[in-house]
Amino acid sequence: MQNLFDNELILVSNRGPMSYTRDSDGELTTVRGGGGLVTALLGVAASCDITWIASAMTKEDSEVSLRMGGQAAIVSHGDHKLGLRFVISEPAAYDMFYNVIANPMIWFIQHYLWDLSVAPDIRSNETEAWEQGYLVVNQQFADAVCDELAQREETRPVVMFHDYHLYTCPSQVRKRYPQAFLHQFIHIPWPQSDSWRVLPRPIRQAIVRGLLANDIVAFHTSKYVRNFLVCCEELVGCPVDYERSTVSFEGREVWVRAYPISIDCADFERLAESEPVCLEENKIEDMRREYLIMRVDRMDLSKNIVRGFKAFDIFLDEHPEFKQRITFLALLQPSREDVKEYVSYREQIMRVVEVINTRHGTANWMPIDLRMQDNFMRSVAAYKQFDVLLVNAIYDGMNLIAKEAGLINRRDGVIILSENTGAHEELGEYCLSVSPFDLVSQAQAIYEALTMDKDEKKRRAGMIKDAVKRNDIRKWIESQFVDIKAKMGA
Repeated sequence: MQNLFDNELILVSNRGPMSYTRDSDGELTTVRGGGGLVTALLGVAASCDITWIASAMTKEDSEVSLRMGGQAAIVSHGDHKLGLRFVISEPAAYDMFYNVIANPMIWFIQHYLWDLSVAPDIRSNETEAWEQGYLVVNQQFADAVCDELAQREETRPVVMFHDYHLYTCPSQVRKRYPQAFLHQFIHIPWPQSDSWRVLPRPIRQAIVRGLLANDIVAFHTSKYVRNFLVCCEELVGCPVDYERSTVSFEGREVWVRAYPISIDCADFERLAESEPVCLEENKIEDMRREYLIMRVDRMDLSKNIVRGFKAFDIFLDEHPEFKQRITFLALLQPSREDVKEYVSYREQIMRVVEVINTRHGTANWMPIDLRMQDNFMRSVAAYKQFDVLLVNAIYDGMNLIAKEAGLINRRDGVIILSENTGAHEELGEYCLSVSPFDLVSQAQAIYEALTMDKDEKKRRAGMIKDAVKRNDIRKWIESQFVDIKAKMGA
């Protein structure tokens, strides 16, 4: 991707583009960072000159950082080079930052996951984790950003913060560099203002005020933009212009914008035809029955996996003619196994699958083929083969699986899409839209997808492909750069 931006970027996120480890011979080697966020940001990295600041995740990361005197090391990404600087945090502080506040506290709030009748309880443990964990790590990130800004006093780099781990970092940078240009992208849903009242007033105000230290605050959808504007008005008392999507804060005008994230279509289409994917696709073709329903997810509570299986159970009860003709292939990746709620959820998933397979299965057919492993090539192969893709998340910032699978599917597969995903704003009219809590409607959607007229399936699949290609990762990046340039010149 050619350079799209003249200014250098200082990109800031908890997880970096790569991490260091040692191979079997004890030699230092790199492993690419996981997750969709890293994939998207690598697209940004390929479009301009950047220095990336991220947490040291391994002892080897810390070793490299100390060797560099805390400064950025130059690393390669494809044909491009970037500076990679690690922030080293004390293990206890990082644990409080990540495992008490960011996950699960903030994550649960932003995905509406708390059962408020019993949780959360905000006690001294949580307030201590906020003060000695979250604020401390954010301050360490701010120190690293300010050090990079100090090295570039003759230029005006743009600082781009990413996601919910770094809500208070911008305000610390703004105090020391009032003229810095700060931009922050939130990759998960932004809920309504009442959800934030779970947190003590000083904490929720620090979060919103921290975000308002940016020049631009960005989300995936217009819905999240509206929710954030209301929070600024109701939780902090800021003047808000809903027509222009701006907030007046401390003498500055903050722009609040929606940029729906997407994928690199050309790269993903090449991956779909690669040898490892085709080998996995052959295995799926050998095992599949007449119909293949599929889901690919992390085992996160927000993904609504258990309800999806229960809806399939209802479908099999109501349409026994599909028994032995259909397989539900569930490719699930373990997630946050150090958080007790996730351990319990994994056990719940396994129990419900066992019950459904026992109720409906036979000696030579199990309705649900559950695979709990991280095998990306197999997931891509399954994208090509599905007849029905179930994406029934409770809430999801975007959900790139709907875009990836919709782009490369070869069978005019139908996507069942939760109305609470960010992707619904772009793709909802071409999918079968469902409430994530309505099991009956999800079961009916499975039947409708399987019995849909071939021409209608082809039309919908074509419209999804067109929408994904029209709004690919390049457009996501370019639209942000256009607004940054406009705001810098305003």
